[in-house]
Amino acid sequence: MSRNTTSVNKIQEIVLKLKRATLAMCSKAGTGHINSSFSIAEILVTLYYGGILNVRPKEPEWRKRDRFILSKGQASPILYCLLADLGFFPESWCGEFNAPDAHFAVHLQNTVPGVELSTGSLGHGLGVASGIALGLKLKRELPLVWCLMGDAECYEGSVWEAATVASHNYLNNLVAIIDRNSLGATDFTEDMCSLEPLSKKWEAFGWNVVRMNGHNIGELLLNFGNMRRRMNRQPTMFICDTVKGNGIEFMENAPLWHARTPSGEQFDKAMKELGGWVK
Repeated sequence: MSRNTTSVNKIQEIVLKLKRATLAMCSKAGTGHINSSFSIAEILVTLYYGGILNVRPKEPEWRKRDRFILSKGQASPILYCLLADLGFFPESWCGEFNAPDAHFAVHLQNTVPGVELSTGSLGHGLGVASGIALGLKLKRELPLVWCLMGDAECYEGSVWEAATVASHNYLNNLVAIIDRNSLGATDFTEDMCSLEPLSKKWEAFGWNVVRMNGHNIGELLLNFGNMRRRMNRQPTMFICDTVKGNGIEFMENAPLWHARTPSGEQFDKAMKELGGWVK
């Protein structure tokens, strides 16, 4: 990808386009995690279209690429739509989502061009990302390693084991992001088992922590863009406050919409809220 950044307005247009594509793809398949995808839409689009990630759609295995790991693999639908839009693979693949003999299904698969790791069983992404970052550092190679996690994923002990390893080895080429939408699969995180004070916990594990609005594209561009010029020795954690199902009123902050898809009037209403139209 070019290092030229895309404007905030253009990124917002792409966010809405990919949300509509995700909604249509999942609704056609009758499955897929729409609300988990929508909470990270601005984060993903900023990374891939904002001149942050150094990748080549026509050369997915390029040795000098930045590595991006979507640890919360249930949010695969929007990443699939994004990768197709960038040209990693034909957009027609998205029309076959979760069908027999399709190229991909609900959880993220590393057989898909542009996907580094199969995920969905939570708690593994940060450990793999830490290993990749350590390997690149030992070889004195420059790519950054990015790992996007869910907040409820932080209930997994393996996350904190990886956090310890990363800080111990001064992996300042590792950038983690937590989608802090405050919802697990069935309930709010602070009602199940409180994660706060989350920033202080990561700081205690030796990480440089920045907390911001995960839907504010200007804020995302500014903070993510600074990682190339990082001056600290620690790995960095961005805690991004978000809304699960963001952009569709009846899905926002609604636990029962986890892994559900709308149909009929609900689909029409959701598509209109995203600036789309229905025949």
